[in-house]
Amino acid sequence: MQFTINHRTHYLYTDVVNYTIQKLRLTPQDGFGQRVKRWEIRVNGHLQRHDDAYGNAEHLLVLDTPHEEINILATGEVETGLDTPPAHDLLPREIYLRTTALTATDATLRNFAEQFRYDRFTGQILDEMMHAIVDKVPYYRGVTNVNTPAAEAFRSGHGVCQDHAHIFIACCRYLGIPARYVSGYLFTDDGSLMESHAWADACLPSGWISFDVSNRCRTNGVHVRLATGLDYSDACPVSGMRVGGGLETMTVGVHVSQLQSQQ
Repeated sequence: MQFTINHRTHYLYTDVVNYTIQKLRLTPQDGFGQRVKRWEIRVNGHLQRHDDAYGNAEHLLVLDTPHEEINILATGEVETGLDTPPAHDLLPREIYLRTTALTATDATLRNFAEQFRYDRFTGQILDEMMHAIVDKVPYYRGVTNVNTPAAEAFRSGHGVCQDHAHIFIACCRYLGIPARYVSGYLFTDDGSLMESHAWADACLPSGWISFDVSNRCRTNGVHVRLATGLDYSDACPVSGMRVGGGLETMTVGVHVSQLQSQQ
């Protein structure tokens, strides 16, 4: 499948911002079944690209003159469903067993994960765990936020894609399975998803397998990968800091549309 993607982020401030620095993880890369045909980021500032520790293409955005708004537009075309392997792992897989503040377990979450402990883990076992997570924590907006830890979201009984990914990752790591957070895009026929999406990778003997927990499926040709990391904070599309600005209003719009294949 071929998609055109437009991801717009707009920041508006009630006062003048004197200085802004942001990390933009808004550039997909080839591999994991996808190929980037074209991609660009337009901003009202200076960009410098580098690869981060997880192999993500990351841009540093700097605005060093007074400003009251920031506009970021990432746009391009990506082809999916290809027979392209994952990019070479830059880090030992043991790194993805590390616990973070967002993926720590408590007694309740550990008891839940224990029912999926086996001598040999398979994709089917993790499929079962994925379904069980959404049964326990149905998709529901407004209860959690991007800084909600997995154990807290699990106790609340409500969450969104970031929570589902964090809970899945926390359980995997507790069971000794390396796992990582993935940010990206999801194409829906009705255009209902107008924001970025999140899912998880788990490392089994056969390699990395991707689980879209919120949608109870493994990733397929409708997913476009942007960045990976230990949790949301490593892979979120935009993060940073500013000096001044007063109150901030951020609006995000994502549009993913399918292109017809050229014969």
